[in-house]
Parts: sequence; structure tokens; C-alpha cells
Amino acid sequence: MSQWNAGATIGRRWRWVAWLALAALVPCAAVFSASLYYERSGGSACATCHEIWQPYSDWHTSAHRNVKCGDCHGGVFTLNAGFHLNNMRRVITHLRGKAPGSPKLRTRDVLQMVPRCAGCHQAESADWRASAHSATYPQIFLNADHNHRQALMDDCLRCHGMHFQGAMRDLVTPLNTAGPWRLQDPELADQPTVPCLTCHRIHHEGVPLERPRADEERSSTQQEISRPSLGFFDRREMGHVSLAELPLPKIFEGERAVKISSDQRQALCYQCHAPLAMGQVRSGDDRTPVGVHEGLSCMACHLKHGQQTRASCSTCHPQLSNCGIDVEKMDTSFKDTASKHNIHSVKCVDCHTQGVPSRKYPHPTVRSALR
Repeated sequence: MSQWNAGATIGRRWRWVAWLALAALVPCAAVFSASLYYERSGGSACATCHEIWQPYSDWHTSAHRNVKCGDCHGGVFTLNAGFHLNNMRRVITHLRGKAPGSPKLRTRDVLQMVPRCAGCHQAESADWRASAHSATYPQIFLNADHNHRQALMDDCLRCHGMHFQGAMRDLVTPLNTAGPWRLQDPELADQPTVPCLTCHRIHHEGVPLERPRADEERSSTQQEISRPSLGFFDRREMGHVSLAELPLPKIFEGERAVKISSDQRQALCYQCHAPLAMGQVRSGDDRTPVGVHEGLSCMACHLKHGQQTRASCSTCHPQLSNCGIDVEKMDTSFKDTASKHNIHSVKCVDCHTQGVPSRKYPHPTVRSALR
């Protein structure tokens, strides 16, 4: 009798194990099946009944229209359990009728796309990673020198971490000038605050960049200088503002209006590197050039994703300046960041305090080139 009872108990235990295994396998199978269906349909399966139809429609006319949805957003073979569980939550939310009218990418979704962008845009990614724009959350928000001088506030997220979901209190603690400070979410420790989607909106109408045909003649004014994807991510609207819709500011030096370049790409730079409300040059984080470089575009010296400036002088200058001195050896911040003559604002009178000398005859190499 006892053996029968023991056998029955073991049988019940195996049934429970079987039921638990089935309960675990059914959701996994459902997720896998849904992901596989999504993958085979090229994303159209979700677009037919989901609020994602607008981004999906935009994708068809974008430069990325030949890139599968899963290549950027993850697919059936993505080795990340959290990705599939998140998709399951989205399905449940949708079935319960609580899906938002316009779905937005979360912080984690945006950060997961950065290495996927690098898969195709390797050179751009390498330049970006070597630049200040790839600064991580700890480098920006746990900077003791800054935080001792100024308390962190929500407006910091307008340029640093604009994709973060939440307020500053959800990101860093404590919010005072005493410290020590730490991130609320340790997973952000090695993540960038200015990811690709800060300046690029991917689902935007445009054609892929192509090499011009050998028989096609193009003047310099017809050559492309910016991609259609350029646009600034506005944290308040949770969406991108197209480059063409971004204004160039009016900037003043005292009461004098400063001449700025008409290069529309600068409108993207000015979203963060802008003067204070009064529009005075060099106020806030403004870098608008005045003095000898007034009117130059940011892109005349700073190279796109990497912002390298090593070749900026030689791009425009012959070796010598008007007064016969090698421009790269002058006492400016180009040669030494500790120089009191900032390259963005240096004027001739800053060095020639007794009066600006008359222009010397061009250097022999320049003279011969002019003949």
C-alpha cells in the first residue's frame, strides 16, 4: 500500500513538472512564433493591426527601406531574453487596449540600436566614439567638478540623455552640490548620452547615398553636404525636428549683429551649443566664431561625427598668415588649449596691441602659385 502511495505521489509530482514545463514552453513558443511571423512578413504583420503603421509606412520611403526591421530593432534570433519578453508585454498591452496612439522607443531600445547602426556605418561610428559626443552617463552626470558648482536639473537632459525616460531625480541621486553622486540605474554606466538618434531620424523620406555615375557631371553647388535623416530629437515632443525646420539664431556682440554662416547644418549644433536668452556671443555654451574667423561654419573646422580639428587651419590657409607667421604656431587655443586667445574669438588686435601691421607681400610659395 505504501509503495502504491509512493508511486502515486511520484506520478503527481511528474504531472506538476509536466504542467510547469508546458506553462513555460507555451509563452516561449508564442513569442518565437510571433517573432518568426514578424520576421517572415518583413514587419508588415505588426503594421496591419498595430499603431506602428505610420513609422512602418515612413520606412518604405526612407534611405533604409532595404534594411529589414529586425536588423535595427531586433528579430527572432536576437539573443536577448529581455527583448522577447518586452515584445510579449507590448502584445499584452495592445490586446488590453492600452497601447499608446504613437509608440515611442524607450531608453533601452535607443541604446541597443547604437551597435546595430555601427554594423553598417563603421567609419561614422568610429569617428563618433573618438569624439566628445560619445561621453557616457557617468562622465556627464557624475562629474564632481561640475556638480559641486551647479546642481543637476531636468534641463540638462535636453542635450545630455534626451532619450532617458524620466526626470533627473530618476537618473542621479542625490540632487545637490554635496554628493557623492551615483546613477539610479547601473546599466547606464557605459552607455552614451548622445546616441545616433540624437541627430538622425531614421524613418525619414530620402534616397540611399549612391556613387555618382562616371558620365554624370555635377557642379560643386549640387554636391550633397547633408543627409535627409538629419534632425534634432526634441525631448519635450518625443520626436525629431527636421534640419530644414531648425532655425539659425540671431547672435550679437554687444549691439552689433554677428555674421554667421548660412550653412543649415549649424542649426543642429545650435540646439545645444547656443547662447543664453539675450543672444550674446560666447554666452552659455555658444561657440560662434567672431574676430578673424567670423562668418565661418562650424563644419569648416569640425569634421562631422568626430569633430576633429587637426586640419582646420590648413583647410583654408596657406602656411603663413597675413603677417607672415605660421598660423599653426600662433598663440591661440589651436596650438595650446591653455592659450588666452580662443580660436573662436581671436582678433588681430589681441596679439598686435600696438596696432595691426600692414599686410606683408605673400610668401614666395604663395607668390609663385598666384602667377
